[in-house]
Amino acid sequence: MASVFSAIIAGQIPGRFVWEDEEFVGFLTIAPVTPGHTLIVPRAEIDQWQDVDPGVFARINGVAQKVGRAVRSAWEAPRAGLLIAGLEVPHLHVHVFPAFTMGNFDISGADTEPSPESLDEAQSKIKTALRELGYGANVPD
Repeated sequence: MASVFSAIIAGQIPGRFVWEDEEFVGFLTIAPVTPGHTLIVPRAEIDQWQDVDPGVFARINGVAQKVGRAVRSAWEAPRAGLLIAGLEVPHLHVHVFPAFTMGNFDISGADTEPSPESLDEAQSKIKTALRELGYGANVPD
């Protein structure tokens, strides 16, 4: 069940990574609902979130919490949003993003043409925030 995410994780397709560990990666989506919209993805090719081992599910949510703290801090957002949709790519992924309104939770309102500069800036802000929060060991260079 190889997906586009498998190709990104393998380095076959470029991605703007903000988190890496042995089990999960975090990279910016190319269609953000708000700047800083990050996807937390297991390296293993898992499709449905409800079929995942409960321990894996707990660990992916732990990474999502850390990235959520970073995006909330970097954009001074009142909340960090968290969604699992799974309709776009058949590979488990958790959406984490700075949330300012309930409308931010509508993925159909995503920016489908963000500038490369805005994505680069978001990546830099998240990586800086993760380091400041003490998660630098998982922030790729």
